[in-house]
Amino acid sequence: MPGTAALIVGLVVAIVDGDTLTLLQEDFRHAKVRLAEIDAPETRQAFGTRSRQSLGELCHEKRAEVRVTDVDRYKRIVGRVSCAGVDANAAQVRRGMAWVYDRYAKDETLYRLQDEARSAGRGLWADRNPTTPWDWRKRS
Repeated sequence: MPGTAALIVGLVVAIVDGDTLTLLQEDFRHAKVRLAEIDAPETRQAFGTRSRQSLGELCHEKRAEVRVTDVDRYKRIVGRVSCAGVDANAAQVRRGMAWVYDRYAKDETLYRLQDEARSAGRGLWADRNPTTPWDWRKRS
């Protein structure tokens, strides 16, 4: 799948955290999907629960289209997710519920959304100095 413009479609049946969901595909197979280019707070991290709830509001029990960009080491599909026509990756950043994942980001518009969320103090940006998930994982 990496390197292809594969598109998978299905119903979002579970929200794992703020950047991962489970999709029931049209062929009745389940796929774990990691939202590309963003990194949400971990579940036990500040705003982790709120980030998960936000992704749930955007996607749970909705039709989703995933533009597959990769498969990660955990065998999750990585991609750009649109739920009921809404770009969930961008929406999570816009809401202040995820960071742009610098290491993997290709869409420059995500940085503008992140800057807007930071300036407005939305979501995790309500904290003066929020800890990125990648730094939090290193300490855990």
